[in-house]
Amino acid sequence: MKSEELLKKGASQLGVILDQQQVDALLLYFGELKKWNRRINLIARDTKDEQIIENHFIDSLTLYPMLAQESKVNLLDVGTGAGFPGLVLAAVLPGASFTLLEPRLKRVSFLRHIVRTLQLTNVEIVADRIEAFAPKHAGRFSLVTSRAVASPGSFLPMVYPFMEGGATAVVMVAREERLLEIENLDHPCQLASVERFVLPYSGADRVLAMVRLKN
Repeated sequence: MKSEELLKKGASQLGVILDQQQVDALLLYFGELKKWNRRINLIARDTKDEQIIENHFIDSLTLYPMLAQESKVNLLDVGTGAGFPGLVLAAVLPGASFTLLEPRLKRVSFLRHIVRTLQLTNVEIVADRIEAFAPKHAGRFSLVTSRAVASPGSFLPMVYPFMEGGATAVVMVAREERLLEIENLDHPCQLASVERFVLPYSGADRVLAMVRLKN
């Protein structure tokens, strides 16, 4: 199956119908990712094309249905790496705003290249660590997420300043039992909602949990 078909079919199985312009943007991103990955370590070098499409692009799109329902989205993606999930979502949700936080400068160069290449106007790339960024920007965001930075028990304390500023944390995990870590946090958090997905080709489970601070 060609990359375009993998992307379209896989997204549709999540309930995400991409138009041709969105597909073309993501395929251009995909091509540049592979090209840059030969020089800098963005993803595992031996990853096959179909795995890249599913594990990075389609996995990022699991957030699309939730974000598409929100009237105003200003999302912070912590430790975005090669842009997952934030840059994928920015490419298909032009009406939403995204800030991608990444301390590693080679990856920042790649992210800025993709933003220029896709001519995205709804993305800000910030080269900083969350510990330095949070004190000055705690009230800016409606949502904060991270795909691979840490477990829920480590991620949520990192983003408490944003949650205290009114943001909802979107926790991305592969196994629902990881959400049990939320019960043992110092700050009282509550699950607002949980969405469950199955990736279309591998059959791998994915869980998205919306987490807020208790009043």
